[in-house]
Amino acid sequence: MKESGTAIDTGTGLLLGELRDGVATLTLNRPEARNALSDELTPALRRMILRLGHDPAVGALVLTGTGPAFCAGGDVKSMGRDRGGSDSGPGPDHGSGSGPGSGAKRSAGEAVLDLQQRQRTLTGVLTALPIPTIAALPGPAAGAGLALALACDLRFAAASAFVTTGYARVGLSGDYGINWLLTRLVGTAKARELMFTADRVDAETCARIGLVNRVFPGESLRSETAAFAARLAAGPREAIALMKRNLDRALTSDFLPALDQEAELLVRAARTEDHREAVRAFLEKRPPRFRA
Repeated sequence: MKESGTAIDTGTGLLLGELRDGVATLTLNRPEARNALSDELTPALRRMILRLGHDPAVGALVLTGTGPAFCAGGDVKSMGRDRGGSDSGPGPDHGSGSGPGSGAKRSAGEAVLDLQQRQRTLTGVLTALPIPTIAALPGPAAGAGLALALACDLRFAAASAFVTTGYARVGLSGDYGINWLLTRLVGTAKARELMFTADRVDAETCARIGLVNRVFPGESLRSETAAFAARLAAGPREAIALMKRNLDRALTSDFLPALDQEAELLVRAARTEDHREAVRAFLEKRPPRFRA
C-alpha cells in the first residue's frame, strides 16, 4: 500500500476517508460548523462505519475531525428552523440538537421510532463492530459528538481538546447512548454531574477520570493515533474480535456466565491460524506475521 494511503469514496466531501496500513480513517469535514452532524454528513457516516467495520482489508477504524474540533454534535443554528424532527432541523442526526419533534409533520410516536432507528444505525453499530475503534479528538466533542467518541473503544485527545455533554444547555436529555456510555466510563456520580451541568472538561481531566485513554500534543495527535491504530490492525484480528465480545459481556454479565463465555471463545481462538502463527513466532524468536 502506498505510504500516503488510499482514498476511500464516502459519497460526500463532508466525510473524508483513507485506508492506510490496515487502518481506515473517517474524518468529519465541516470545519466551519465544528464538524457538526448534518443531513448529508450523518447518513454517510452511518454507511461508512458499517461498511468499513466489516471490510476484511480494515483492521482498525479511526474517527476524527478536520480543523480544531472533533464534532460539535447538533447544529444548534438549525434547531429552530424545523420542529418536525427532520435532519434539517432538530432531527436525530443532530445530536444535542435532536429531539422527539413536536411539530405537525409527524406524531411523537413516529419521531421516537425514527430516532431509535437512527441511534441504532450509528452508535449502535459502532459499539458492535468486531474491530478496534479509536476516536481522535483534535478539539471539542459535544453532545452527540461526544456520544460518537464514547461509542469507540478508545479515545485519544489533543492537549487542547475538551468535552461537554451540552444537552442541558439546549434543554434536552441526551441521545445516541450518551447516558449509558458515560455512566460506564466514569461512574454514576460523575456521569450525572457532567449531564446535569454540561460543564467543559479539559483533556487532562478527561484522562484522569477515564473518559479518554491518552493525551498528546496537538501537533502529534494524528501521527500517534495512526501508529497506535496500525499496531492494532497488525494484531490477531480474530482474537481481538473475540476479546471485544468478552469485554462487552463484562458490562452486563455475572462472573460465572462470563467465565463460561471466555472458555468458549478461547477454544475458538486457539483453533485459528493467528494463534498457530503466534506460537511459531514465539518458538522462532521473531515477531508474528498475522493475516491481514
